[in-house]
Amino acid sequence: MTNTLKKAIFTLSLVFMGLLSVMAQQNQFPSQIWHKGNIYGTDGQVFSGLIKYDLENNLVQLKNESIITLTASNVSNFEIYDELYGGVRNFYSLPYSLNGDYEVPVFFEVLTQGDDIVLLCREYIATDSRSMGAYGAMGMNPFWGPQTMVGYRLAFNYYFFKNGKIQKYSLKKKDLYDYLTGHDDEIDLFMRKNRLEHDKRGDLLRITAYYNELNKN
Repeated sequence: MTNTLKKAIFTLSLVFMGLLSVMAQQNQFPSQIWHKGNIYGTDGQVFSGLIKYDLENNLVQLKNESIITLTASNVSNFEIYDELYGGVRNFYSLPYSLNGDYEVPVFFEVLTQGDDIVLLCREYIATDSRSMGAYGAMGMNPFWGPQTMVGYRLAFNYYFFKNGKIQKYSLKKKDLYDYLTGHDDEIDLFMRKNRLEHDKRGDLLRITAYYNELNKN
């Protein structure tokens, strides 16, 4: 390989990594942008405007004429219209022990609810490291081998509210049936017929909603 070709490949590598950096900066997650919505305080006040939420610290901000920050302790619930992913999303402040010590007000998003069980979730931004390998965008770099692209992805923890208690879902299929009791055959058929997974947000929502419908009969 000539020195000229090596320099050309090295330059292309730098350009590509620069593009990745720009793309990462432009990529925003729902918690990083302002949404139209309403905040309902524990004292009965209702605030309307642009809303940004921080589930990690259980904070919600309202931007109207100025910016105010509220905690899960003084907010009963808030709702936003998520233009990034579409649709209205609802969050409630519920007592829960995140670290195993004692219960404090914590924001949960309500995905679906029924008389028997409620599916909740808390989103977070996770580090996503993927090896690009021989078939990645840059292929095999002759100098350093397979390239690794480090980015971020939106991830979720799921919870079931049942019998007055919030319990974290392990994402194991056998544990799902422990929550959705009494209709194992119907749920199994529903999942296979609709090709639903037990650990995906939209699929888990449909499965839980179906279970609540079965309990109405």
